[in-house]
This record gives sequence, C-alpha cells and structure tokens, in this order.
Amino acid sequence: MKKIAEKFLALALRGKLVGILFFLGVSTTAWAAIPIQQWTTQNGTKVLFVETHAIPVIDINVNFDAGSRRDPAAKSGLAGLTNASLDKGIRDAGGAIISEAKILDTFADVGAVRSNSVDMDKAGYSLRVLSGQEQSDRAIGLLSDLLAKPSFPAELLNRDKARLVASIREEETRPESIAARAFKKNIYPSHPYGVSATPETVNSISRDDLVSFHQNHYVANRAVITIVGDTDLNGAKKIANRISEKLAVAKNDLPVMPEVKTSVAKTDSIPHPATQAHILMGMPSVKRGDPDFFALTVGNYILGGGGFSSRLMQEVREKRGLTYGVYSSFSPMIQKGPFLIGLQTEKKQADAALKVVNSTLDNFLKNGPTQAELKAAKDHLVNSFAMKMDNNRKILDLVSMIGYYRLPIDYLDTWTDKVKKVTIKDVQKAFHQKVIENELVTVVVGNQK
Repeated sequence: MKKIAEKFLALALRGKLVGILFFLGVSTTAWAAIPIQQWTTQNGTKVLFVETHAIPVIDINVNFDAGSRRDPAAKSGLAGLTNASLDKGIRDAGGAIISEAKILDTFADVGAVRSNSVDMDKAGYSLRVLSGQEQSDRAIGLLSDLLAKPSFPAELLNRDKARLVASIREEETRPESIAARAFKKNIYPSHPYGVSATPETVNSISRDDLVSFHQNHYVANRAVITIVGDTDLNGAKKIANRISEKLAVAKNDLPVMPEVKTSVAKTDSIPHPATQAHILMGMPSVKRGDPDFFALTVGNYILGGGGFSSRLMQEVREKRGLTYGVYSSFSPMIQKGPFLIGLQTEKKQADAALKVVNSTLDNFLKNGPTQAELKAAKDHLVNSFAMKMDNNRKILDLVSMIGYYRLPIDYLDTWTDKVKKVTIKDVQKAFHQKVIENELVTVVVGNQK
C-alpha cells in the first residue's frame, strides 16, 4: 500500500507541475510524445501498448468491427444489444453459466472498473484494474471470457430490449433526438450510417441473432487491443494473449459496405411543440486518415469549433443574439463522416438564424480565414494538445483510435507539427473539397412555419 500511495503522490505532483508550467507560459508540448509499441498476436489480433508507471493502474480496451453499420437492415439495434449483453452471462469451460450478478460482483470485489461502447463504426469493451495484483488477473480473465463466451441469457435480453424500446420512444419525443435521427437519415439515405433503431426493429431481435452477430464480429483477427499503464512489454503481451487466444478466428471477410453517396441539398422541416427550433446542417464529408484532416481541424476551429472566438458564434450570437450557442464539427469515420453545424433558436427566429449561418459559411468558403484567425487557431490547438493526453484514459482513447483506424504509429508525435504547417490556402482547399454548399442538408425541428 505504501508503494501505491507513493505512486499516486508522484502523479499528483506531476499534475501540479504541468499546471504551473501552463500558468508560467512554459510550453509543455514536449510532454505530448507517447512511445507506442505494437504487434500482432498469433491469431491475428492487433495490439498497441503504452508503458507508463505514473499510477499503479492498467487500462485495457478491446475494439471490434461490430458497430451499428453492421446491423442487418430489419434488425437495427442488434450491435448495441449484443455489446450490452456481453457481461450478462458467461459459459465457463465446464458448460456452467456464470450469472450477471456474479460477473459484476467479481469486478467490484477486485476494484475493477469496466465499460462498454458502441458507435457506427465499432463496438468495444474497456477495463481498468490495479497493476501487479492477483485480483487484476481475475478481472482480466473475466474480461477475456465475456468477450469470447457470452451466454446471452434470453430473459435478460428481453429486459434489455424493453429498456431500449422505452428509451427510443422517449427519444422520439425530444426535438434534439428527432433532429439527429432525421439528419442521419437525410445525409445517408442509402447507407447503414443513416439507419436508427426503432421499437419494431428492436422487438424483432432474438437471442439467436445475438449469438450469430457475436460469432461473426467478435473475432480475434478483427480485434484491436489497446493497453496503457503500469506494466512492461512482457506483461502487456501476456494480457493481450490471454484475451486474444480465447477468441474465435474468422475465416471469411465481412461484407463490403456500400459507398457513401453524395447528399442532395434539401431542407427537412419537422413540426414540434418545443419553444425552440433545433437546427442541424451538414453533409457526408471526411474519412478518418484523410490528409485534409489537419487543415479541416484548424479551419473548423475558426468557423465554429472555437467557442466564443469562432465566426459562427460571433455572427449568430454576439452580433445578433439569435442563439445561446452554435457550433460546427467534422466527425471522421471509416467512411465519410459528417460535417455538421448545429444550433437552437426561438421558432420565430429560425429563418433569420439560418440566413446568418449560411452567409457566414459562404463567406468562409469564399474568402477563407484571416492570418490573425489562422495564427490564433493554431496557437490554441498546439498549446492545448498536451491536455488531450494528461491521464491514462485519454491516452487509451487516442491510442485505441490510432489502432482501430490504422493511423500512423507516430500520429500523436507529429500532430502539432502538422497543425503548425497549415496555411490559409490549405484551409480553403480542404473546405472547398469537403464542404459543398449545394449538397448541404438542413433539418429544422420546430420551425414556426
């Protein structure tokens, strides 16, 4: 316990030092370099490892190509239910079932923290355990079993389906959720990215569907394991092998996803009794790993990603008082992820707010940023970059992204240099290629008209 306390004290002192350096204006960019080690296990699992002994903790994440884009058309919600059911029961080596209660109690008894996640591209499971402890081995063994041998108890599936249906029905009443669903459907009309789960699709999902989805997608040669924390390379390899060796190996490739088609410019107005109009505007835009990413990142900070300093905030809120907040973003994915502008405003001001948003975007596309805007954006992005990696969980998320999307292993080491090199012409060129005004879709939920 004394050693653990000393490690936590060291981490706290380091955190204070980082804060002091920022306060004094001393650059902490050098702290950003993270040595990532990578290899592939015998059965084809990609592994990334960052060794850090700041705290006596090991963070593990395992991602699979099992996101919602893999849902069968008539069973949207299957990916999410499968992922949520991994820790509802495990079939042990003797065929006996380890219950949900036993699984959760075991994690709690050893002080482990676990979480699961699903997005459109991927599904994963994460675990945080103390390092060098017998209890940690129990938690890691349990993680490997629930990924490889979930029992998918039918009664708990029915419970989770009922909860999901209730959640969807609630979302169908909220203007922000209605807008998000309509926006996806409009910009991805013929692609799985545009599909949302409904009560009907969820109710059609059976236990056999979960078993089949798990067999097809939770496999070793399509998994990416990320390990960050207080162990050495040999320890990380033991953890990765322990997880990977229990997973099945797929012999066939997954079906190729359809191409994301060009969106057709339109405005979708949806009635709603809310006092505010919820507005989303955008289009399919950029893939993960696109060389324009850094120019888009700098440009987006200026356009709508920089909070009160952004053009959209200045034009729509500060000068005209048409909204409390407006933002823009790019969300790269395996295939073209969306460019998005979002805001809320009073119903009677929706048309006026949209007019200002469109004119601000048009001006930015035509003229690009000023030199002062470019410098301020790059300075902020570079100087704040170290804060993206100031704890193990953030490092785990970043390295997991690098592994899953097959980004260069030096991605974090070169990030600030690539931002610094962005020019006004780079921003203009990237935006002209990735944001096409006559392809922008607008969704307005609650328009007064």
